[in-house]
Amino acid sequence: MPKSRQSSPGSSEPQDVPSGAGWMPHGYSMAPHTHEAGQLVYAAAGTLATTTEHGTWVAPANRVTWTPPGFAHSHRFYGRTDARLLTIPAELCGELLDHPSVFTVGPLLREAVLTLTGDRPESRPGAHRRLLAVVIDELSDTPEQSLHLPEAADDRLRAVTDLLHADPARPATLAELGRVAGASERTLSRLFHSELGMSFHRWRTILRIHHALAHLTEGTSVTDTAMACGWSNPSSFIDAFNDVVGQTPGSYQADLRTGPAAR
Repeated sequence: MPKSRQSSPGSSEPQDVPSGAGWMPHGYSMAPHTHEAGQLVYAAAGTLATTTEHGTWVAPANRVTWTPPGFAHSHRFYGRTDARLLTIPAELCGELLDHPSVFTVGPLLREAVLTLTGDRPESRPGAHRRLLAVVIDELSDTPEQSLHLPEAADDRLRAVTDLLHADPARPATLAELGRVAGASERTLSRLFHSELGMSFHRWRTILRIHHALAHLTEGTSVTDTAMACGWSNPSSFIDAFNDVVGQTPGSYQADLRTGPAAR
């Protein structure tokens, strides 16, 4: 992982998961692993994907991922990523969600995470711990903004989602995919809602948005990204992206150029 900030005397941070920062190359991945403490990972530049058995959470530069203690998870980075890892001591994790999530990063949360994962030493004893309390307060008060793509358990549904993972731009209808998977459109529609908590259209849209974030982070134009990820025109892509991410693709790329790490 990135260069670590040394824990201050008396810190309860586990030594095997220190807080720190570092630049990750495009496509860099970390194999599944677990931690005794909680973990926040913030991409100050670039895009981060965190995967658990429950699915994948994607965090562009205006989001932060949260993984509670004990959850096996892996990471993948898209674009050259300024990765910031912040350990949350186990005794403080009860104040946060008990499942992996993605949260919006506001100005105060961003500056606190950047400070805690930087090289600057504590100005006064206990300063880092007090700033960590600010981070927890910000997360506790911030509505969850989940770019979560859940994964299927049912074999028929898994066959369909595997086809779409292999080719997110595939234009097939649910009925057409069902014929390949050996299940009716009605059965698959029911499984999408009961297992994944969303419609087929919504699941495929989020899958495409995940891939779109990677393309945009690499510098691909909005129009080319729309075509590569399965949208028939840039306007429909912009609407879908804005609905899921909360900003347009153009403003997302602009933020990548002017974010904290680029200044």
